[in-house]
Amino acid sequence: MNIILFGPPGAGKGTQAKHLINKINGFQISTGDMLRDEIQKNSIIGKKIINDMNDGKFVSDEIVNSLIKAVISNPQNRNKLIFDGYPRSISQAKNLDFLLNGSNQKIDFIFFLNVDKDTIVKRIEKRKIIENRSDDDVKTILRRYDTYMKTTKPVLDFYSKNPNFHEIDGALEIDEITNKIDAFLQV
Repeated sequence: MNIILFGPPGAGKGTQAKHLINKINGFQISTGDMLRDEIQKNSIIGKKIINDMNDGKFVSDEIVNSLIKAVISNPQNRNKLIFDGYPRSISQAKNLDFLLNGSNQKIDFIFFLNVDKDTIVKRIEKRKIIENRSDDDVKTILRRYDTYMKTTKPVLDFYSKNPNFHEIDGALEIDEITNKIDAFLQV
């Protein structure tokens, strides 16, 4: 079973992905984590990522797609993929379809955790204290939220035609969101 989780930064995608990993014995593909790993390595790619993130931009499709391809092509991850933060553009969505078709896989469920800006700011402030995340200052988050909503709208429109697309109120408590997702999965 392959699942996509959509939602702006701070919507709870990572939390729900962790639940799904245990529930379906899945493999989380968190572009955020992958990008932070590159930053930690202080690689050339990592430096480019830092510049983009500080400007409130998304990292280039070329960088993200190459990281994604390696994970999808790994046979151990076959039909156990949980996409957290990918795809974020139509070109990434088309790339994902291409990669999955090439490995005889498909997306089974798409969940959009829809959360307003005020809720995001409150969550990010809390997460910043608890997890000490350097990419979590309010101004940057607000820029990333606006960029996310603008950039991702066409992707959401693209996937919303899919019968397995489900919008969930991301302002609900974690357990309530988890229960809604579980009800759709029926596993």
